[in-house]
Amino acid sequence: MRPIQMVDLKLQYEHIKPEIDSALQQVLDSCAFINGKPVQEFAQDLAKYLGSKHVIPCANGTDALQISLMALGLQPGDEVITPSFTYIATTEVIALLRLKPVFVEVDPKTFCIDPSAIEKAITPKTKAIVPVHLYGQASPMEAIMKIARAHNLFVVEDNAQAIGCDYIMNDGSRKKSGTIGTIGCTSFFPSKNLGCYGDGGAIFTDDDALAERLKMIANHGQIARYYHEVVGCNSRLDTIQAAVLKVKLKKLDEYIAARQKVAEFYDRAFEGQAQITTPYIAPYSNHVYHQYTLKLEGVDRDGLNKFLAEKQVPSMIYYPVPAHRQKMFDAFGGSAYKLPVTDWLTERVISLPMHTEMDHEQLNYITTQVLDFINH
Repeated sequence: MRPIQMVDLKLQYEHIKPEIDSALQQVLDSCAFINGKPVQEFAQDLAKYLGSKHVIPCANGTDALQISLMALGLQPGDEVITPSFTYIATTEVIALLRLKPVFVEVDPKTFCIDPSAIEKAITPKTKAIVPVHLYGQASPMEAIMKIARAHNLFVVEDNAQAIGCDYIMNDGSRKKSGTIGTIGCTSFFPSKNLGCYGDGGAIFTDDDALAERLKMIANHGQIARYYHEVVGCNSRLDTIQAAVLKVKLKKLDEYIAARQKVAEFYDRAFEGQAQITTPYIAPYSNHVYHQYTLKLEGVDRDGLNKFLAEKQVPSMIYYPVPAHRQKMFDAFGGSAYKLPVTDWLTERVISLPMHTEMDHEQLNYITTQVLDFINH
């Protein structure tokens, strides 16, 4: 059996090696390492795939979130509602811009932000909502957008873990996650469903004026070369990463299908196990399984994590400490928040290996080890 990895990027690369090598060689031959032709081509390809009018590539997913909030004209002290159960980048950029993160609960089934919690958290200072499409499934965007419209709030979708996910509207139509709010953001970190070979990110919007502002902020606030309209930053996707992404975007749906097959195997293996809850799929979203995350009840989660490591099965806990309990948010009153669902989840979740190159032998071994620990 091949060694098991959380994400097997090496084998994935071997399967697309000729296309990747050719794309990289073209960049090396052109020597256009910054803003080369593949950057614009990838942006156009991604816009078409997502059904979004504008895609603005940038340096990473954290920058995508920061630039998005900068573009909305928020002022220090303005409140931004976001889940605490997420990777720290989501909330970090809010604080970095001297805005106030307001942490709310998630749905214990989907792990995504709870619209009823958003409603309760709105104050006259609330200016934006940042829902996170966690683990590969979309947040309930129609409910969120209804709240946003009622209170005149911006919505910035953190789509770093759900690129390619389909949101199913009440009328049966579909939109890609990240294209429903005011702005969508994603990361191309190598382990993502659409990952490059370094850092990368992108921002999406259908608003023409907002797109121009986002581009300007990402490029030192320039309206034209050497003419700087606003304070911006330097955040760009380099040509080599764009070339890689251009190849991999064509395979994204194939990669999603492979992940869904892995999830189906796990689901069948754990069916009927009272102590294991497999990922719930909401009626309004499909699941692209950036992570395959179990909830455990009456199981020593940390003991299982250690046991699997001893059996050469990697597993991860996303996330052991929620944002509101991180020391960095003490100044924002983080410790005063009472978020029992979030705290409950941090003690019970564990993610198993999930990637496009997994085979039956590996999956059988992983599930056998999990069940041996739980049932003995």
